[in-house]
Amino acid sequence: MLRYKAGYKFVDGGVHAQVLDFPAAITCGADLPEARRGLAAALLDVAETNLELGRPLPTPNPRATDPGMDLEEPIYLHLRVSTEVAEEPAGVVAP
Repeated sequence: MLRYKAGYKFVDGGVHAQVLDFPAAITCGADLPEARRGLAAALLDVAETNLELGRPLPTPNPRATDPGMDLEEPIYLHLRVSTEVAEEPAGVVAP
C-alpha cells in the first residue's frame, strides 16, 4: 500500500481533485464524495498504466501540498498480484 496525498478544490459546479504527489491522477466530480471516488479510480488507472509501460510509480511525498486546494487528505493505492491471468488470442471469443 502506498500513501499519496489528495487535494480538492471546490469550484462552481463541482470539485476538482488531484493526487498532489502523483500529478497524472486528476479528475472532477459534482460533489466531494463523487470526486473522491473518481480520484481513487484515476489513481489506480494511472498507476496500472505506468506499470504496464515499465515506468516506476512516483515515490509518495508526505510533504506534498498545494496552497490552492481547499482540502488535502491521504489517498491510498492498493495493488494486487495474480498468477491467474488468461490471455486470449486476438479474434477468439472465450466461452
